[in-house]
Amino acid sequence: MELCGEKSKILIFGGTGYLGQYMVKASVSLGHPTYAYTRPLTPNSSSTSKLQLLKEFESMGVTIFYGELDDHEKLVSVLRQVEVVISTLAVPQHLDQLKIISAIKEAGTIKRFVPSEYGNEVDRSSALPPFEALLANKRKIRRAAEAAGLSYTYVAGNSFLAYFVDYLLHPHDENKNEVVVYGSGEAKVAFNYEGDVAAYTVKAATDPRVANRVIIYRPPNNIVTQLQLISAWEKKSGRSFKRVHVPEEEVIKLSETLPYPDNIPVAVLHNIFIKGDQMSYELTEQDLEASKLYPDYEYTTVDKYLDMCVVNPPQPKLAAFA
Repeated sequence: MELCGEKSKILIFGGTGYLGQYMVKASVSLGHPTYAYTRPLTPNSSSTSKLQLLKEFESMGVTIFYGELDDHEKLVSVLRQVEVVISTLAVPQHLDQLKIISAIKEAGTIKRFVPSEYGNEVDRSSALPPFEALLANKRKIRRAAEAAGLSYTYVAGNSFLAYFVDYLLHPHDENKNEVVVYGSGEAKVAFNYEGDVAAYTVKAATDPRVANRVIIYRPPNNIVTQLQLISAWEKKSGRSFKRVHVPEEEVIKLSETLPYPDNIPVAVLHNIFIKGDQMSYELTEQDLEASKLYPDYEYTTVDKYLDMCVVNPPQPKLAAFA
């Protein structure tokens, strides 16, 4: 891997998705020969934004492979040209990673596989049924990778900072004068800027210390409650917000009565902001925590990101809970 002084060839699945874009750019910025595997372009399925993004990737020196996950032979041939595989496939495609695992096993050349997780440490989590089903799928991929004898790295990235600041605080909306608080708002949450999640992941995927391990992203300056996040934003923005609390019982009921897939985000919000699942376990000396493992990497703190929002409020973005 990197100990030889040479950069690993990294293939990214889901590179045009929400986190995938950050992952491709992080891989390039860290000096790795970077490849992306994406669906073939068709007039009916290719949006202008995706075409523009692929052109941007190519201008950065990224090699684009076009193919379907069902095309086993194509997958194997592509995998034999790279060394590290990072998946950022979206929730609906999580179990499709079984096809990637099968191809990796046949290729026999991949030194590390990082499945698409980036949220909870799934082997230490439990949730309301709609979210628990997603966690179970991630566990299935973990067990399949282990059964196939792959060298893996599992990433517990916890909560995306930019996504949740936009979702919770609506910093782009100057007319917004109230915020929703889930439960008491006092559960601790580990937030991580998406660019940092990507950078840490690329570092871990090429680090011998993280082979066959879980790496957890809990930088100390980014562990805050929802109420602390709101108060910090009030100070930064010079505005005040009415706090509208949604009781836990109401959130649980919504998770039981809303149709699929609308019940999933509600269950995610319960898990993170009411149950506090991401901070429900203590880290031991055996655990790998990203900011300790890579102390020289300057991650984006919650405080710094809120400063950025004051200067340039983010625009609303579409992204699935992961």
